[in-house]
Amino acid sequence: MGTPGFALPSLRGLIDAGHEIAAVVTQPDRPAGRGQKITAPPIKDFALQQGLPVSQPNTIKDPAWRTWLEELRPDLATVVAYGRILPRSVLDIPRRGCVNLHASLLPKYRGAAPAQWAIIRGERETGVTTIVMDEGMDTGPVLLHRKAPIDPAETAEELLGRLSHLGAGLLVETVRGIENGDLKPVPQDSSGASKAPILRKEDGRIRWEQDAVSIYNLIRGTHPWPGAHTFHPTGVRWQILRARVVHGNPPGHPPGQIIGADPESIQVSCGQGVLALL
Repeated sequence: MGTPGFALPSLRGLIDAGHEIAAVVTQPDRPAGRGQKITAPPIKDFALQQGLPVSQPNTIKDPAWRTWLEELRPDLATVVAYGRILPRSVLDIPRRGCVNLHASLLPKYRGAAPAQWAIIRGERETGVTTIVMDEGMDTGPVLLHRKAPIDPAETAEELLGRLSHLGAGLLVETVRGIENGDLKPVPQDSSGASKAPILRKEDGRIRWEQDAVSIYNLIRGTHPWPGAHTFHPTGVRWQILRARVVHGNPPGHPPGQIIGADPESIQVSCGQGVLALL
């Protein structure tokens, strides 16, 4: 069960490891891009190329869909960025339960955008985790995890690309461990939990009263969605794709003021430091 490109390496990995994929479940086709053309999820296109059955339920609470899943008699469900919380009625269908691959070191960054929020909040390390799914949001007991550094210049798009491959290997290792009976789930310590909610468009709005490093992290963490942005005094919306931190504050410039420009950048004063917009 998966939807975006992040899930592709995991499906490839399971196929290459010799597992029988009974079916692939993904989100329905939806409008995408400026033209709002109806577009299939990346997982669907790949699954069809592999000759795998694909199901795209509008709701997983549909009794007919649950009956279809029961008739498959799956041993295990692997869930990678599917985009929906599974109810108990679905979790109990696979004989060995449901396993989720999550792009953080749980219990940190539970939610839909873990890699993005890790960058926005200035983390230097993240990773991937596999858990036995329960009815909560990424709250199930941990099976395996693997750490990964966050490069100081890395965007969310780049980090997710790396984590998708790291996670695919971890998922294959997890399935093998379940198959062999080698893994013992360990309950999460919820006292160390943090949330990573889905990013909204307004989450990309730059607050210039913040320090330059925090704004730089926002630019990296919101690329490509929703994108860091600000507004010129004329009302024109500026989308900021890349920037560089310049330490030190020239005196007498309020946050958000353009204090210089050259062929390479536009320099803007922040609450602390200066951000060079590239």
